[in-house]
Amino acid sequence: MLDRALCLLGAVGLSQAPEFFQQYLQRLGGHLDEARIALARYEAVARESGLTLTRLIETTRAQPAGPVARLGDAIAEAQARVLDLESAEAALRAASLWERPFVFLRHVDAEIAARAWTVFKPAVPVTTEGLVYAGAGMVLALISYQLLVVLPGRALLRRWRRPEDEVDRAAGGRARIDP
Repeated sequence: MLDRALCLLGAVGLSQAPEFFQQYLQRLGGHLDEARIALARYEAVARESGLTLTRLIETTRAQPAGPVARLGDAIAEAQARVLDLESAEAALRAASLWERPFVFLRHVDAEIAARAWTVFKPAVPVTTEGLVYAGAGMVLALISYQLLVVLPGRALLRRWRRPEDEVDRAAGGRARIDP
């Protein structure tokens, strides 16, 4: 009975992964849009100054005044952020059903994932992907149950029965009847 309950929990739990990935992707896309807007402002300043963005970063970093030099770092960080978010979004969108969890773990932005989790709304998995994840959840739950409960239980049972078996053999193999 416990194995069936765990299979059901595994299926329901893992079937929510596609919905979480979808909600994470929506948040990731929002962060990417905002990062692109910020970077576009810096690119506009560079263009108006007759510079490339890279040259603007170099020029501001070379300034002796600390705040101006740190502005160059901020521009470079904004540029790197856009590239990171674009890479993560492209990888997640291109990932197959089987690759998606691993791609997610490789490219996850912990802050975005945490915020997605706080507003996560479970959904009924009616897609093929949701059903596959539900099946995988059942299999993983059953394997976990076997590894954590059944196999150790059998090993303990064998150890518990061994002394009794030795007594039977010493008595000449006769069956004992306990009153």
